[in-house]
Amino acid sequence: MKYLCLLHTPDGPPLDQASAEYADTLAAYAAADAAMAEAGVLIDCAPLQPVSSSTTVRVRDGQTILTDGPAAELREQVGGYTLIECADLDEALRWAATIPAAKTGWVEVRPLLTVAAPS
Repeated sequence: MKYLCLLHTPDGPPLDQASAEYADTLAAYAAADAAMAEAGVLIDCAPLQPVSSSTTVRVRDGQTILTDGPAAELREQVGGYTLIECADLDEALRWAATIPAAKTGWVEVRPLLTVAAPS
């Protein structure tokens, strides 16, 4: 089963890319990604641009409405994602706990819905 891990982080200024904390954070993510890749569960992962770069799309009465920014104003944001394939939810949760976002924010783990192709 495939699981999408949404990496939620507190909203705030990004880390200074010249700081030791930034380097440590990158190293922690690289280690978690490498462990998942070595175990054969990692499908894809990536950080997201800041929430300020988002555009929200809604279609109402046949009209497309575009809004700069996120769909909801929150003090947290989705900072990235990790897509994994695991035997079951318990395995997915064990891997999600290794993602650094679980220590500073939280990781939401959601199984992907399998939809049959129309015949």
